[in-house]
Amino acid sequence: MLQTLLAPPNSAMPPPAGPVDSVAQVACTQAALDLIGKLAARYGPLMFHQSGGCCDGSSPMCYPRGDFIVGDYDRKLGEIGGQPFYISGPQFEYWKHTQLTIDVVPGRGGMFSLEGPEGVRFHVRSRLFTEAEWAWLEANKRV
Repeated sequence: MLQTLLAPPNSAMPPPAGPVDSVAQVACTQAALDLIGKLAARYGPLMFHQSGGCCDGSSPMCYPRGDFIVGDYDRKLGEIGGQPFYISGPQFEYWKHTQLTIDVVPGRGGMFSLEGPEGVRFHVRSRLFTEAEWAWLEANKRV
């Protein structure tokens, strides 16, 4: 079961203690959740895409849902704030061993990302999955 999870500000989600019965591949901080709510109230349903690469592609981009065409090799990692979060296939291969935590930091976002005018940008933090989490992901065909 993938769900919206919250992480402390400026951190990645801590690894779970004890047995693993589900693993979120993407999570978010309260600051990200607050910004997502503000943007969704203004623009309607949203979507996120993490493409990797240079320039704007190195930050998660937020679009009105349907304004970005998801490609055949893009992977849906889960949802944050009730909004789908996708990652490009090549970027997934690079980051598949990590849980992504979406945070908000001061600065200009990507020129096409909706948070740009807010004076903040979405930012990715990550941590490696534990052995138990990795086993769950493999068993559930998520990697």
